[in-house]
Amino acid sequence: MSEETPGAAPEEPKPRRRQARGERRITQLLQAAANVFCAKGYTAASTNAIAREASVSPGTLYQYFPNKEAIALELGDRLLAEMRAAHGQAFTPANLGLPIPQLVDAVLDPLIEFNCQHPVFLALMHGSEVPGRIAEEHDALHASLLARVGELIAHYLPGSEPAQRARMADMIFAIVKAGLALVLAAPEGQEREAVITELKTVLLRYLAPLLTDQRLTATPTP
Repeated sequence: MSEETPGAAPEEPKPRRRQARGERRITQLLQAAANVFCAKGYTAASTNAIAREASVSPGTLYQYFPNKEAIALELGDRLLAEMRAAHGQAFTPANLGLPIPQLVDAVLDPLIEFNCQHPVFLALMHGSEVPGRIAEEHDALHASLLARVGELIAHYLPGSEPAQRARMADMIFAIVKAGLALVLAAPEGQEREAVITELKTVLLRYLAPLLTDQRLTATPTP
């Protein structure tokens, strides 16, 4: 019968090692799903295609997710959490003191970086048949961001009416959404940076007649 060595560190429990392996497998499957959703869209994607992309058997996939919807829900939850964190860096009280061009940089740069790192976000969140919970959570995030943009407009345009601020926020979102599609379609490097600069320029030119502040005269940062 062996004796324990006094002071020796206990062995790591096997369930914890299994849990770590399981988390790595889940991450692998979610990345494969993101690739498939980007390439085919949510509706045309299948669990077999996701398993092939992950280089695992369908049986292995079903050990972690019962169906495509469960995969999309887990992926959507993680993406939305990251998106909230990215916007938490953008909408800060300190940014209210920035000139408008620098404010545009501070708000847009985290959003652009997030979408370039996760192109599946637009494909999944704006799909026609995505699971209802994802659509509801995305709508809630969208409404929250609209409210934050409205608060920024109120800060720079204090005499504006709520209806005017709402229209402006809707227009800004429409411009950014269309611009993001062009950014993601552009090759990485100088071409993508040029498109980002164009998007910021469009926003500044839209805002210029409305926000007649001298701080609008600076050039947008690429």
